[in-house]
Amino acid sequence: MSALLFVMALLAGATLPTQAGINSGLQAHWAGSPVLASLVSFSVGTAALVCWCLVTRTAPAVPVPGTTQWWHWTGGLLGAFFVSAVTFLAPRLGATTMVALILAGQVAASVLLDHFGVLGYQARSVNLPRLAGLVMVGAGVYLIRRF
Repeated sequence: MSALLFVMALLAGATLPTQAGINSGLQAHWAGSPVLASLVSFSVGTAALVCWCLVTRTAPAVPVPGTTQWWHWTGGLLGAFFVSAVTFLAPRLGATTMVALILAGQVAASVLLDHFGVLGYQARSVNLPRLAGLVMVGAGVYLIRRF
């Protein structure tokens, strides 16, 4: 794996507790609701992406009939749920417990997505080392939550 991709993934991961804390502060001091705070977050993010697309002259490809499935358009719904959930959870669980639980959910879902080779992922069978890694993540969640 290239070092740049590794660093980019680490930085992307660092944005999770940072964004959750920012949005939770917005909820507490202005919005009064995790959903409204998330709407503001998505609106600012949408504006930033519109600017990026305009500056880089990024345009959508011409759609080919039959190549886009209905579920290709649902990523934003998942993102809305995620951002609203972490905005709600951050002040209640704390950053470490919240991220540990989210990480456990991400790893478990990833193992299943890889195993079945769905959503465009190459099939990678569940094996003992992967299961051991999943168990270790679960143990990490337990230790973080307990202590």
